[in-house]
Amino acid sequence: MLSGRRLDLLDPSALDVELEDIAHGLARVARWNGQTKGSHAYSVAQHSILVWQIFCKLKPDASPKWEMMALLHDAPEYVIGDLISPFKAAVGGDYKALEERLLNAIHLRFGLPTTPLKLKPIIKKADTIAAYFEATRLAGFSEEEGRQLFGRPSGISPANLELEPVPTDQAQAKLLATFKAIEERI
Repeated sequence: MLSGRRLDLLDPSALDVELEDIAHGLARVARWNGQTKGSHAYSVAQHSILVWQIFCKLKPDASPKWEMMALLHDAPEYVIGDLISPFKAAVGGDYKALEERLLNAIHLRFGLPTTPLKLKPIIKKADTIAAYFEATRLAGFSEEEGRQLFGRPSGISPANLELEPVPTDQAQAKLLATFKAIEERI
């Protein structure tokens, strides 16, 4: 990592996780394999903020720790990249186990518990709604294709959601600022 930390992917330690490494990496990982409109890729850092925004609309009474878990839901991708869902399924359980170990180390580093079972479906719903808006606004999917793949988002409008690809330094800074704003409320 640029911080000088060395993260063992097979046995990750919370001591080797740094927020700046996460923000740097996620700002440089492209969603949709870079196949999005605009002069910049829409990054996983931006997606993470989008999921957090939607999560807060779905669960306005969520604790700051739950908000942080929503923001960091894809944090392992700072070292393993963003694989499309069909590929993750083809790779199988080993990939999911690696991803889960990394997420647990990240949670431990920031004083978060393992994601509670009751929270997972809410974060997943926010993630799916984000994917729908990204697909139909940025990745060239029609509304019908988006509905077939992700369902129709109900109760959430794309208005006031951040769906404009930005340069990596801006995405990185925004992720750091969002994290710190949530952290101040914990």
